[in-house]
Amino acid sequence: MGHSTTATGSPASADAPATGVAPRTAGHSKKARQTFKGAPAAGSRASGSGHAERVFLVQTAFAELGGSAHGPGEIAEFTGLDDSVVYRILQSGIYQRIFERVDRGLYRLRTSAAQLAFTALDHRLDGGISQTVLSELREATDSGLAFLYMVAPFSGAQRQCVDMAVGDSDLAELGMTPRDVLSVTRSLRTGASGRTILAYLPEVLQQRVLAEPVPDQAGPGVFRDNDALVESLAEVRDLGHALGYEECMAGWNSCAAPIMWDGSIMGAVLLLKLKSVMPVAPEGVIEATKEAAAELSRHGAARPAADQA
Repeated sequence: MGHSTTATGSPASADAPATGVAPRTAGHSKKARQTFKGAPAAGSRASGSGHAERVFLVQTAFAELGGSAHGPGEIAEFTGLDDSVVYRILQSGIYQRIFERVDRGLYRLRTSAAQLAFTALDHRLDGGISQTVLSELREATDSGLAFLYMVAPFSGAQRQCVDMAVGDSDLAELGMTPRDVLSVTRSLRTGASGRTILAYLPEVLQQRVLAEPVPDQAGPGVFRDNDALVESLAEVRDLGHALGYEECMAGWNSCAAPIMWDGSIMGAVLLLKLKSVMPVAPEGVIEATKEAAAELSRHGAARPAADQA
């Protein structure tokens, strides 16, 4: 809930084309596909652990390419693997319930892949820890309203508020109805926490968000021009935080910082205060918010088992 540290929202159309994030489509150029991170050079086979590495490359390609389904040829060109190798991996993956064939020559990940992700995230962050961290942030910022947003698991590239430390405050005091919470704060293109999460998502997911309209209930400071929004994302990555000025609702400013687990963006900590009290976030608020996010990142990061430490 909040506007950029330097950029300001533009009244330009929300449909303005984005810059700074190259869109990916089913018609990727050969050059674009060969720049896939971790892929071998085009025309060569994966090295290292052989077949296992190739399997991981094919799985990751589905996430990097985006879209609902892909053919062996497209995956092969993107990863640099031979078509025959990709085809055999896909056929084996169908038997192992990792991939499914959705049309003649087209495949996609099965929902069992999501089950693996849920298993990996299990027990990563205890609810008591997040409440403690948010309460300490509230105290450190002179009764600021602290929220924990996480990437929503079932609604695409969106966010979901999973915990908060707001004292006796309620939605009515914030000037927001439950409908506002669902329609405004779930969007990643509105608010300091939304843009913080968006800044670290893969390009294909960023493009999906940039194509969305600005929520009707968004505040006067929301980014309506995609060029300005993309510029703000680069600033978030450079600074490690975002400042918001009346993005989600009039009269409230904010500060947010990313929660990263094992190099992946999982959510953001948001500190919200009235504009009359915090016209500009002071350094103390910024540092306290970043420290809260860092603490939750440390608790969620993978650690070796006790017998392996």
